[in-house]
Amino acid sequence: MAELLTESPSLTSAEVVDLTRKLNYGTWRFQKNWNPIHIVDAEGCYFTDSNGKRYLDFSAQLMCVNLGHKNPAVIEAIKEQAETLPYAMPGYATTARAELSKLLLEVLPEGLSKFFFTTSGTEANEAAFKIARMYTGKTKILARYRSYHGSTTGSIAATGDPRRWAMEPGGKGPGIIFGPEVNCYKCPIHHSYPQCGIACADYLEHMIANESDVAAVLVEPVVGTNGVLVPPKEYMPKLREICDRHGVLLIADEVMTGWGRTGEWFAMQHWGVTPDILTTAKGITSAYVPLGLCATSEKIGEFFVDHYFAHGHTYEAHPMTLKPGVATIREMQRLGLVERARELGPYVEEKLNALKAKHPSIGEIRGLGLFWGVELVKNQQTKVPFNTFREKIEGKPLVVDQIAGKMLAAGVTIQAWVSHFVIAPPLIIEKSEIDAGIAALDDALSIADALVEN
Repeated sequence: MAELLTESPSLTSAEVVDLTRKLNYGTWRFQKNWNPIHIVDAEGCYFTDSNGKRYLDFSAQLMCVNLGHKNPAVIEAIKEQAETLPYAMPGYATTARAELSKLLLEVLPEGLSKFFFTTSGTEANEAAFKIARMYTGKTKILARYRSYHGSTTGSIAATGDPRRWAMEPGGKGPGIIFGPEVNCYKCPIHHSYPQCGIACADYLEHMIANESDVAAVLVEPVVGTNGVLVPPKEYMPKLREICDRHGVLLIADEVMTGWGRTGEWFAMQHWGVTPDILTTAKGITSAYVPLGLCATSEKIGEFFVDHYFAHGHTYEAHPMTLKPGVATIREMQRLGLVERARELGPYVEEKLNALKAKHPSIGEIRGLGLFWGVELVKNQQTKVPFNTFREKIEGKPLVVDQIAGKMLAAGVTIQAWVSHFVIAPPLIIEKSEIDAGIAALDDALSIADALVEN
């Protein structure tokens, strides 16, 4: 098929890919293996490459294009802000800043009422760490092993997944400690729910009591990239009580789980728990422009009335990022996308359970709303995965990547990580499109089924 015209008629598609590979770093990979697809268009739940092939975006790029591609209202907001006020330094007030701040009070968990705007989830977490330390006068951040919180020095140090390993020892920043995640399928401390009494939370309390100087506990309410791990109903309330009992702040990293993804505006609302600090990004603008948010409680905000707030950067509260945030929230409200994700959740669960019954390579499916994980195993009884974290960072071939490659050839993209998949399509997705994505996974799982060990 003849190549389509690209955005720049002076460059062929082959030249675009070649220049990208030669002059840019491909993130989280060995550079020699990077051969990116040239994307030239996207709309709704699909994007198109330079050869005209269309792909179902079954993980919303990086679990972030919640509104789907090319939402007209968000695009118009970007145009309007560019024509009105492209930039203002953070010390000034802007209409977009006031509008978004006011709107956030409608959707955030009640009690989070003081905001610091960033340009990424990574920066939002860095702000949260500094705020927690300034407010408490303590140092340590207690994170969990199965976690991802960003790529900058502080946030990668607080990240438990193997993307930190390649930076060791420099990747281990001072003041970060790790405890066990909540994973009822494969408990890291070898307990069984519900008989365990939520022992993984008790373990975190033991660490707080014995470490001393703990400023905050940092959690993804539903662990994202590292498995879509959904805590049982008792976990978050118990963790909230532990933090209150020890004078420790609770930070919820909702970069991936926020903005309707799980069937609530924010995942913490499933447990009726409000964190002291909530960080988010991605879906706040449907990723059309880079915007992150660090939201704190009123009590923390009051502290800084008479204490120096020692944080800031040039692009904080950038008006070009804030106006699209307003448009995104209003579009989500107009389209009822939070409710839609909640309603479609059981449909996806039913489809995936049917898949699990058919494929011996599926160990567990789990999720909420339109946020699901499919974990693959060599053996359903032993729960041994096909690949390890170490193999991932050493660049060895992974079974999940082979499956994702077969799905890509069939016109469906999905996020694969070590030994599981993350299914997180745009919230506008139709049931027929869900069926198509799961059908592609169904077909490709023959690769893993052939490798199952009985």
